[in-house]
Amino acid sequence: MNQRRISLITLGGTISSEATRATSGVVPVSGADLFRQEVEHWVPGIELLPHELRLVPSPSLHLDDLLALHRYVVALPDDVDGVVVSQGTDTIEETAFALDLLGTAADRPVVVTGAMRSRAAAGEDGPANLVSSALVAASEQARDAGVLVQFADLVHSARWVSKRSTFHVDAFSSDPLGPIGYVAEGQAHLEHLPRRRPALAATESATARVALVSTGSGDDLAMLPSLADAGYDGVVLSGVGAGHVAASAVENVSAAASRIPVLLASRTGAGPVAERTYGYPGGEIDLVERGVLTAGRLSPVKARVLLALLLSAGLTGDTLRAAVASHT
Repeated sequence: MNQRRISLITLGGTISSEATRATSGVVPVSGADLFRQEVEHWVPGIELLPHELRLVPSPSLHLDDLLALHRYVVALPDDVDGVVVSQGTDTIEETAFALDLLGTAADRPVVVTGAMRSRAAAGEDGPANLVSSALVAASEQARDAGVLVQFADLVHSARWVSKRSTFHVDAFSSDPLGPIGYVAEGQAHLEHLPRRRPALAATESATARVALVSTGSGDDLAMLPSLADAGYDGVVLSGVGAGHVAASAVENVSAAASRIPVLLASRTGAGPVAERTYGYPGGEIDLVERGVLTAGRLSPVKARVLLALLLSAGLTGDTLRAAVASHT
């Protein structure tokens, strides 16, 4: 491999965490330069350029932090060949999807990774994930592939990846389509590149508040109409099955949709929201007729990222509906 310059942007999370005297558990601590030493030891053909942008557990990352990350990446000099972002695994899928929506990987590969085991654990997986992610970011195959997630030597598209385990070191899945590639013997192999979609314009800040509400059997969703009064600009409804709610919830969903955008996703984890199959009260046909938008194959958490970015950009009405349709 020719010498490749890879920017490593760290945000915190388990991959950066250690036990300290001041806490009863592990917490993120500085250590971006340690990452540089580990990667350059195993991959002499890579020069790693570390930058600590944030140092927080990933649930505390806000969309504003991701917009700042996007601005940092697109402003990198032309001689940087690729980017690796390390953060906590809890919200990797949201970070990767937000960056993908914004077209962050338009000029060079962008790979997001993390670790399930901290530096204080036996068999920590952070160094291996960093090495494999750097190899993917340095690969010519990764250009024009959109934002990627590399974990446990598997390469996932940001659009499909999700965290599926609280403890497995191979915690990520891309059901129902599967990973798009893998890393073996010090080389990245990308076999199934995703279809690219138009990038969203990046706003200066994420001003929209979007709630995520999940439902279950018999739930009347009585809280939905009050979300607008609580200051929410939109809501993602994580419906059962192919995008359904109980009959007792229909009027509350309708009341909410008359005031703020309601985007319907499926809580199942794989497969699209239906649009023309089930006609009973609370089925997707009924909900769409009441003004509810559908999230296609997007998971609820990714649907929330999309809706927040679109509402922050000021989209409403038919323009919002068209933008949702083109990105789901």
